[in-house]
Amino acid sequence: MTPKETKVREESRLAASDYLKKATDNYEQMIVAYNAENWNAASTLAVQCAISSADAICVHHRGVRSISQDHLDVCELVSLIALEGAAEKAKQLRKVIARKNMVQYESRSARRTDADEMVKVTTRFYQWVLENLR
Repeated sequence: MTPKETKVREESRLAASDYLKKATDNYEQMIVAYNAENWNAASTLAVQCAISSADAICVHHRGVRSISQDHLDVCELVSLIALEGAAEKAKQLRKVIARKNMVQYESRSARRTDADEMVKVTTRFYQWVLENLR
Protein backbone atom coordinates (compact mmCIF):
# COMPACT_ATOMS: atom_id res chain seq x y z
CA MET A 1 0.00 0.00 0.00
CA THR A 2 1.36 3.42 -0.92
CA PRO A 3 1.19 6.29 1.57
CA LYS A 4 -1.64 8.75 1.12
CA GLU A 5 -0.54 11.87 -0.71
CA THR A 6 -1.87 15.09 0.77
CA LYS A 7 -3.23 17.57 -1.77
CA VAL A 8 -1.32 20.83 -1.41
CA ARG A 9 -1.08 24.19 -3.11
CA GLU A 10 2.22 26.01 -3.38
CA GLU A 11 2.10 29.50 -1.95
CA SER A 12 4.51 32.35 -1.50
CA ARG A 13 6.02 32.17 1.96
CA LEU A 14 5.02 35.82 2.32
CA ALA A 15 1.37 34.68 2.46
CA ALA A 16 2.05 33.16 5.89
CA SER A 17 1.33 36.55 7.46
CA ASP A 18 -2.12 36.59 5.83
CA TYR A 19 -2.96 33.20 7.33
CA LEU A 20 -1.57 34.30 10.68
CA LYS A 21 -3.82 37.38 10.56
CA LYS A 22 -6.85 35.11 10.08
CA ALA A 23 -5.66 32.89 12.93
CA THR A 24 -5.22 35.91 15.20
CA ASP A 25 -8.66 37.29 14.36
CA ASN A 26 -10.23 33.90 15.10
CA TYR A 27 -8.17 33.48 18.28
CA GLU A 28 -9.21 36.87 19.66
CA GLN A 29 -12.89 36.25 18.92
CA MET A 30 -12.63 32.72 20.34
CA ILE A 31 -11.52 34.23 23.66
CA VAL A 32 -14.36 36.77 23.57
CA ALA A 33 -16.92 34.02 22.87
CA TYR A 34 -15.45 31.78 25.56
CA ASN A 35 -15.57 34.56 28.17
CA ALA A 36 -19.20 35.22 27.17
CA GLU A 37 -19.91 31.50 27.73
CA ASN A 38 -20.89 31.08 24.09
CA TRP A 39 -19.57 27.53 23.78
CA ASN A 40 -20.72 26.99 20.18
CA ALA A 41 -18.98 30.09 18.90
CA ALA A 42 -15.84 29.49 20.99
CA SER A 43 -15.57 25.93 19.69
CA THR A 44 -16.19 26.90 16.06
CA LEU A 45 -13.64 29.70 16.28
CA ALA A 46 -11.14 27.30 17.87
CA VAL A 47 -11.37 25.08 14.79
CA GLN A 48 -10.95 28.05 12.45
CA CYS A 49 -8.03 29.41 14.45
CA ALA A 50 -6.30 26.02 14.43
CA ILE A 51 -6.69 25.57 10.68
CA SER A 52 -5.49 29.10 9.85
CA SER A 53 -2.57 28.67 12.27
CA ALA A 54 -1.63 25.42 10.54
CA ASP A 55 -1.81 27.11 7.15
CA ALA A 56 0.44 29.92 8.42
CA ILE A 57 3.14 27.60 9.75
CA CYS A 58 3.03 25.32 6.69
CA VAL A 59 3.25 28.20 4.24
CA HIS A 60 6.04 29.84 6.24
CA HIS A 61 8.19 26.72 6.60
CA ARG A 62 7.27 24.61 3.57
CA GLY A 63 5.74 27.01 1.04
CA VAL A 64 2.55 24.90 0.82
CA ARG A 65 -0.83 24.51 2.46
CA SER A 66 -3.33 21.70 2.40
CA ILE A 67 -6.20 21.91 -0.08
CA SER A 68 -7.54 18.47 0.79
CA GLN A 69 -11.24 18.00 1.49
CA ASP A 70 -10.12 16.18 4.65
CA HIS A 71 -9.05 18.85 7.14
CA LEU A 72 -7.07 16.23 9.08
CA ASP A 73 -4.57 16.07 6.21
CA VAL A 74 -3.08 19.35 7.38
CA CYS A 75 -1.89 17.54 10.52
CA GLU A 76 0.46 15.46 8.38
CA LEU A 77 1.92 18.62 6.83
CA VAL A 78 2.49 20.12 10.27
CA SER A 79 4.20 16.94 11.49
CA LEU A 80 6.72 17.19 8.63
CA ILE A 81 7.87 20.71 9.52
CA ALA A 82 11.49 20.73 10.64
CA LEU A 83 10.79 22.30 14.03
CA GLU A 84 11.18 20.91 17.51
CA GLY A 85 7.81 19.74 18.76
CA ALA A 86 6.13 19.65 15.34
CA ALA A 87 4.96 16.05 15.72
CA GLU A 88 3.43 16.80 19.14
CA LYS A 89 1.76 19.96 17.82
CA ALA A 90 0.33 17.97 14.90
CA LYS A 91 -1.32 15.68 17.48
CA GLN A 92 -2.81 18.69 19.27
CA LEU A 93 -4.08 20.05 15.97
CA ARG A 94 -5.67 16.67 15.23
CA LYS A 95 -7.59 16.83 18.54
CA VAL A 96 -9.17 20.14 17.56
CA ILE A 97 -9.92 19.29 13.94
CA ALA A 98 -11.39 15.91 14.93
CA ARG A 99 -14.15 17.81 16.74
CA LYS A 100 -14.96 20.02 13.74
CA ASN A 101 -17.82 17.82 12.60
CA MET A 102 -19.44 17.72 16.04
CA VAL A 103 -19.13 21.47 16.50
CA GLN A 104 -20.21 22.63 13.08
CA TYR A 105 -22.55 19.99 11.68
CA GLU A 106 -24.22 17.98 14.44
CA SER A 107 -27.42 19.09 16.14
CA ARG A 108 -26.08 19.03 19.69
CA SER A 109 -24.61 22.23 20.99
CA ALA A 110 -21.07 22.42 22.27
CA ARG A 111 -20.80 22.11 26.03
CA ARG A 112 -18.52 23.97 28.35
CA THR A 113 -16.28 20.91 28.60
CA ASP A 114 -16.00 20.82 24.78
CA ALA A 115 -15.07 24.49 24.64
CA ASP A 116 -12.66 24.19 27.58
CA GLU A 117 -10.64 21.51 25.83
CA MET A 118 -10.78 23.05 22.37
CA VAL A 119 -9.79 26.53 23.57
CA LYS A 120 -6.95 25.12 25.69
CA VAL A 121 -5.48 23.00 22.90
CA THR A 122 -6.00 25.67 20.23
CA THR A 123 -4.29 28.25 22.42
CA ARG A 124 -1.24 26.01 22.81
CA PHE A 125 -1.08 25.37 19.06
CA TYR A 126 -1.62 29.03 18.13
CA GLN A 127 1.07 30.20 20.58
CA TRP A 128 3.53 27.64 19.16
CA VAL A 129 2.85 28.96 15.67
CA LEU A 130 3.34 32.56 16.84
CA GLU A 131 6.65 31.69 18.48
CA ASN A 132 7.91 29.99 15.33
CA LEU A 133 6.86 32.72 12.90
CA ARG A 134 8.51 35.61 14.73
